[in-house]
Amino acid sequence: MQHQAIEGGQARRPYDPTYDPVVAPDPGHGRDYAPTYWIGTAGAPPADDGPVRADMDVDVVVVGSGYTGLSCAIHLAREHGIKAAVLEANGVAWGCSTRNGGQAQISAGRLKRSQWIERWGVDVAKKLHREIAEGFDLFRALIAEPEIDCLPQDGGHLYIAHRDKMMPGLEKESSLLNEVFGYPTRILGRDEVHRDFVRDAEARGAMYEPDGMGVHAGKLAFGYLKLARRLGAKVHTDSPVIGYSRRNGFHYLATPGGTVRARAVAFATAGYTSPGLHPLTKHRLMPVLSNSIVTRPLSEQEVAALNFRTKIPLTDTRTLRHYYRLMPDNRFQIGSRSAITGADATNAKHLDLLLVGMARKFPSLKGIEVDYSWWGWVDVSHDMMPRIAQPDPAQSVFYAMGYGGNGVMYSAQAGRRLAQMVAGRGEGLDLPIFTSALPHHGLLTPFRRMGQRALYHWYHLRDELL
Repeated sequence: MQHQAIEGGQARRPYDPTYDPVVAPDPGHGRDYAPTYWIGTAGAPPADDGPVRADMDVDVVVVGSGYTGLSCAIHLAREHGIKAAVLEANGVAWGCSTRNGGQAQISAGRLKRSQWIERWGVDVAKKLHREIAEGFDLFRALIAEPEIDCLPQDGGHLYIAHRDKMMPGLEKESSLLNEVFGYPTRILGRDEVHRDFVRDAEARGAMYEPDGMGVHAGKLAFGYLKLARRLGAKVHTDSPVIGYSRRNGFHYLATPGGTVRARAVAFATAGYTSPGLHPLTKHRLMPVLSNSIVTRPLSEQEVAALNFRTKIPLTDTRTLRHYYRLMPDNRFQIGSRSAITGADATNAKHLDLLLVGMARKFPSLKGIEVDYSWWGWVDVSHDMMPRIAQPDPAQSVFYAMGYGGNGVMYSAQAGRRLAQMVAGRGEGLDLPIFTSALPHHGLLTPFRRMGQRALYHWYHLRDELL
């Protein structure tokens, strides 16, 4: 992959495949993008506003130029008349937003609707469902903007049972969605999945959700950038926050090129949140690596042999789930969880496990040429749900993160809600994801990865053997 040029003609610093947000002091400065399919096929990034070159006074700073940060800037300008300054350490949407699977689903966080009810009761769960559904409507409206050409593949989402024992749970969840939430899912048998969607050898049945969409993740991010700048936001790349202080009610964010003074700060750094970024974000997430691959284009005969009749998002029922689909150019994409640490991310065994998983589902793809292979950090919160919040009412500091791998769609709405809060118009946002801070692991923080390693072994046993 060729390195992108940055302002002044300087080549970007090489991509670091072992970067680890748990231990790295920052996400780098002027680093190249990960070698993803999205970056490889999106074309050159649109123009941005270049690095911060001098001290600046602004009303609002947004830290992070991924989907959430750019959506926040878009909605600050469009709905509140605030022209934000967005600070990005590397290139636009360098982190999660160009390393995901491009799957937009009607979800946010890792919990199912039944788990929402267990945690908060039926009334709150229904209101949260309406919030997520509204988010999907917003997402559809945003990608219809002329700046955004993200190759949407609309048509729903298929949640595929990878073992017989998973079907009762899917049936129960489908009934709950239909009867309690009024959301029209349906259960499909194995034969129906194979006939009407795809011949996934593992499939024992599935739950179909009418809302789901595949998108080109890179084109989506670049479209958000163009829209944000048209509305008046400034997006400063290669401007990592390397120091923070607060004095006399103002926030001072130091970058290599100058200090930015702001009335309010919104953090949208997700899985790339450094431990030293700000005290209110420190150790509030558990970054988890996800691997993804994209094959060479399949021939029409290969597509027909798999009976691929859809390009909608597909996920399976593993705890460490696989997410996969056929791309618009007939390449096959699949991803799943990966290494525990950044230092181990380049270990070939993680790619091998993903290839084995692909071959279990589609034996005819065993040995197929892989054109793109990458990994990225997913922002999992300690209670598996996102937060869009002002964690300390005494400080004009806000954040939106913790989507758990389900942020492609809801990040648009999260950015809009974040903008509302920053603008002082957060009244009525009374759901738990708005009114509480991201939880902290406290004394367990140094041992989180030991727990993660043990859980991964347990999840594998439960998903594959027990």
